[in-house]
Amino acid sequence: MKGDRVEIVVDAGDTTRTYEVVAGRAGRRVETAVRRGVVEVSEVTRNGTVVRTARFMANRVLALVEQPVPREDGSEKADRIGRPLGEVPES
Repeated sequence: MKGDRVEIVVDAGDTTRTYEVVAGRAGRRVETAVRRGVVEVSEVTRNGTVVRTARFMANRVLALVEQPVPREDGSEKADRIGRPLGEVPES
């Protein structure tokens, strides 16, 4: 969804570098995959067409942080209306 982002922190020898892949337009999403020692982060359209891809050697990736945009659909609203976690209902 628009606004979803993935941050990738990579070891660059004596320092670290941070890269971001963001779903910039409506209907796009960010997908991650780890294959054959390569971390691949892609921005994908609704029908599955890859718009852009960032690839990193898996042994150089220090962190991969997915940051989804908060969604406002019925299922999440129902969860928030319920009781807080850890609270035991009184009998």
